Amino acid sequence: MRRRSVLIAVPAGLATLAACGDDGAESSEAGESASPSASATSAAPAPKIVDGPLPAITAGTKFDQKPTVAKGSGEPSSQLAVKTVIAGGGGPVAENDFVAANYLGQIWTSAKVFDNSYDRKTPLIIQLAQGSIIDGWRYALAGKKVGSRVEFSVPPTWGYGEQGNEDAGIKGTDTLVFVVDVQDTFNGRSSAKGKEVAQDDISLPKVGTGTDGKAPSIEVPDADAPTKLVANYILEGDGAEVAAEDSILVQYKGVLWDGGKEFDSTYSRKQLTSFSLQQVVKGWGQGLTGKKVGSRVLVVVPPKLGYGDNPPQGSGIEKDSVLVFSVDILAKM
Repeated sequence: MRRRSVLIAVPAGLATLAACGDDGAESSEAGESASPSASATSAAPAPKIVDGPLPAITAGTKFDQKPTVAKGSGEPSSQLAVKTVIAGGGGPVAENDFVAANYLGQIWTSAKVFDNSYDRKTPLIIQLAQGSIIDGWRYALAGKKVGSRVEFSVPPTWGYGEQGNEDAGIKGTDTLVFVVDVQDTFNGRSSAKGKEVAQDDISLPKVGTGTDGKAPSIEVPDADAPTKLVANYILEGDGAEVAAEDSILVQYKGVLWDGGKEFDSTYSRKQLTSFSLQQVVKGWGQGLTGKKVGSRVLVVVPPKLGYGDNPPQGSGIEKDSVLVFSVDILAKM
């Protein structure tokens, strides 16, 4: 599994489904290493956004190229200096959105690079929410558009504070410089955008194919439920395949086979969820492994791969229930 970013303060929380795996455990992180963490909350007021100063980007100047950034000259701003180096044409990023981005971070005074995602060849996907990432990112990226390259400097107040980040080599007096390439943004209105796949089996539920961010319909047939796991594309995306050890960002809706009653939905909460496939019910882990990012998947989970005779209390799920899900795989974390 890949190394976590030093930017992460607290990993994204899990939804009801993920909290109800075989052992009832929730995921505690998106990667394997215990990376340095920022404060979960910040008492600092919002910074003033200023134009500079900011060091020059001397190489890797195109979007999604690993940049080389000069050492800071003179004193950095005590506020948040932000510059849109390349203006993108996509949708804007908002507070509490998840963003997919490549980035490089270095120290103002020394130009020492303490972290970058380009070498890992895996973009960071993180929620721009207090407690999920250092505050400098939240304020610098809010309102920026997908496809943009943004450079900004973060003084300790909106970075790691007076304690710094010893594991990353960041002192409590260090101002940090970031270059961030915003690849995508996701929120409660996001949907999979894959190619529609025929739903020919009349013995299986039919799932709506709308991509407007609204909850898709799930029509359960008047038929006996399958006894084996079903995991079929409704919309087939063209992204990377999901591996069994991956964490993913999703929209989903779950209904009971008997009666079609909804028991859980990110659409109802208007909030995406992320989780490890190793820490959800087996039907999800097995059914989504191998599926492509950008897809909507019908998952029918028999009791032995769901909750069996021990459903979550208060969930509305009876013992030995067959569960039906529509799952939009938005990104790998």
